[in-house]
Amino acid sequence: MEISHQKAEPKMNRAYHKWFSSGLHRNMELLVFGHSGRAVLFFPTRMARFYDYENWGIVDALKDKIESGELQLFCVDSIDAESFYNHWVHPAERINRYLQYEQYIITEVIPFMEAENGGYSFEVAGCSMGAYHAINLAMKHPTLFNKVVCMSGRYDLTQQIGDFKDLFDGYRNDDIYFNMPLQFMTNMEDGVVLDTIRKIEIIQAIGETDPFIHSNRDFSNVLAAKGIPHNLYVWNNYAHRPRYWKQMVNLYL
Repeated sequence: MEISHQKAEPKMNRAYHKWFSSGLHRNMELLVFGHSGRAVLFFPTRMARFYDYENWGIVDALKDKIESGELQLFCVDSIDAESFYNHWVHPAERINRYLQYEQYIITEVIPFMEAENGGYSFEVAGCSMGAYHAINLAMKHPTLFNKVVCMSGRYDLTQQIGDFKDLFDGYRNDDIYFNMPLQFMTNMEDGVVLDTIRKIEIIQAIGETDPFIHSNRDFSNVLAAKGIPHNLYVWNNYAHRPRYWKQMVNLYL
C-alpha cells in the first residue's frame, strides 16, 4: 500500500495583545498577524476596531505574504470616538486627545513593533480615516517609516466635503493646523524634513467618485510641488469599501 505524505499548510500566526496605556489612561488592544518580514502599522477606518480588517477579509487577502514571512501586520485600535468624533467636548480637547493617541503609537506601539519584529524601519497604512492617521504620522515622523499606503483617505479634517463635516466646527489652533497634512505640508520648507520624506515610498489610492478624490489630488499636487516622489492611483467607481480594499492591499502593501 502506497502512503502519501502531504505537507501541512502553514497557518497564519495570529496574536492578540492588550495592555494599559499610561498615556491614554485606558486599556488598548491590537492584533499581530505573521512572524516576520516587513512590519506594517495598520490603522482602522473611522471609529472602527482593531479586529475589523480581519472580519472584513482584508487580512486574509494578504495571507500568502503573511504566511511566507514577507509581511507582518500590526492592526491597532482606534479612539476616534474620543477625539475627532467626540462632539460633546470642545474641539481643542478633541485634537488634544488625538495627540495623546499619537504618543501612544510612538512611545508604546512602535517599541512593541521593534521588539516583535526586530526591525527599526516600518511601513504604515490605513483605509478611510486610517489613511489620515497613516499619512499624518508619516509626514510628522518620517524617520520611522519607509513606506506609507493610504486608501480612500481624507487629508484635511477641517474641510467640509459633502456630508463629511469639519470635525472641529470652525475652531482652529496650532495643534489642528500641524495635524492636517494638506495644510502643514503645503507650507513645509524645512529641507532636512523634506529630504527625509522624499525617501519614503508614498502610495495613495482612491475611487474616482469618492468624495475625497479632490483631497487626494490636492495632496498629490502638494507633494509634487515639494519634489516628493509618490504614486496616486485612481480606481473606477467609489471604491470606498472592504471589497476594494482587499484588492488594494494586495497590490500596494
